[in-house]
Amino acid sequence: MARLPRLCLPGIPQHIIQRGINRQPCFASNDDFSAYAHWLEKCAKENHVSVHAWVFMTNHVHLLVTPETRDGVSRMMQMLGRYYVRYFNFTYQRTGALWEGRFKSCVVDSEEYLLICQRYIELNPVRAGMVNSPCEYTWSSYKANGLGKPASLWTPHPQYNNLGQTPKERIKAYQSLFDGHLASELIGKISEAVDKGLALGSDKFKEQIETLSGRRVTALKRGPKPKVSI
Repeated sequence: MARLPRLCLPGIPQHIIQRGINRQPCFASNDDFSAYAHWLEKCAKENHVSVHAWVFMTNHVHLLVTPETRDGVSRMMQMLGRYYVRYFNFTYQRTGALWEGRFKSCVVDSEEYLLICQRYIELNPVRAGMVNSPCEYTWSSYKANGLGKPASLWTPHPQYNNLGQTPKERIKAYQSLFDGHLASELIGKISEAVDKGLALGSDKFKEQIETLSGRRVTALKRGPKPKVSI
């Protein structure tokens, strides 16, 4: 099946996933995570992309970003890939590609799904059984969003700022969002949207994105199986 054209609309958040080839590790030490974070910050700023949430896992990364231009995300990820792969190959005396093809992404309805998507991203280490709470995982944005710790990479989204009038109020409100786990149906919806390059949001949001982009942003419905004549 042909891949849908990538969606990148200025001012519309995107959830991005990039995986290592064959799910192989793309980070082997804290220095690797630190190097990736450094170049992500540099590439995001140079391409006018705001980073709201992230998690760096052993063999993949999740990002939640908002670009200011139509090519901002693609340019950021291409530049980041060049910097990090060069570093990784030199450090571990290897050659060749590191990432699994092109990154996957979906646009996100900021009003209804942005904070849900942030929870999905920051709960990744919990779902993987690596930690019991997102605050225990070093390489995620929860320490910025949920604990108020400084992070030069981080730009809070307006939806996050709307959680309270002061940093203390916002942090408390954000932490309360993690009192329960995400429903499996919601996890599946987020995964499908990013894997297939669709839109994550309300029907109204999807209609708006289809009008702006001129392409389908919802999954095709499966038709009835053809009858086999004998």
